[in-house]
Amino acid sequence: MKRKGDLPQKPCKHCGRPMVWRKRWRANWDVVLYCSDRCQAEAKRERAAAGNGKPG
Repeated sequence: MKRKGDLPQKPCKHCGRPMVWRKRWRANWDVVLYCSDRCQAEAKRERAAAGNGKPG
């Protein structure tokens, strides 16, 4: 059995907190970008707000 310290980590794209590999993410660890649904929703909201500021 692996220890938690031996598992791969990467930072959350939105908040920068370290995410530790989870068994649930084993099939798509390479595409996991956010540590939580909240970070994913906030990042989406920020992208939408940034897009609304463009004239045109």
